[in-house]
Amino acid sequence: MTDSSTYTVERSTEIDAKPEHVYAQLVDFHRWTAWSPWEDLDPELQRTYSGPEQGVGATYAWKGNRKAGEGRMEITRAAEPGTVAIALRFVKPFKSSSTSMFVLAPAGEGTRVTWTMTGPKTFMTKVMGVFTSMDKLVGPDFEKGLARLKAVSEASTAS
Repeated sequence: MTDSSTYTVERSTEIDAKPEHVYAQLVDFHRWTAWSPWEDLDPELQRTYSGPEQGVGATYAWKGNRKAGEGRMEITRAAEPGTVAIALRFVKPFKSSSTSMFVLAPAGEGTRVTWTMTGPKTFMTKVMGVFTSMDKLVGPDFEKGLARLKAVSEASTAS
């Protein structure tokens, strides 16, 4: 059953690394610069980290150009090695809140990672929905991020 007042974007990939290696990349915002699909939107991006180094309560705020926007993420749940949940708030280019969830499951010798984002359909997302869906807008970024996460996780396992 689909709730018409919310949107969901979801992508998955398999990574040739144990869940704990992948989890380490997700639970520490300092490591996101190596794989996040949005890191190259603004070379002058301002980042602020607060709270614990990693895990529940860790926060990452950013402020950048029009493409990068401005916002804040906070880890709200971290259950090693299977789940990381993040409260995501955008301030610019428009205000919105959503929840991102990473679920890791063993897959053979590696890990299946599923990245999901769910949020309310605001006036702005409804306006954008006239032109494109959130899935078409954000899905390619998730695919790029998961490909980078795969490369980083597999490289850290090999070394």
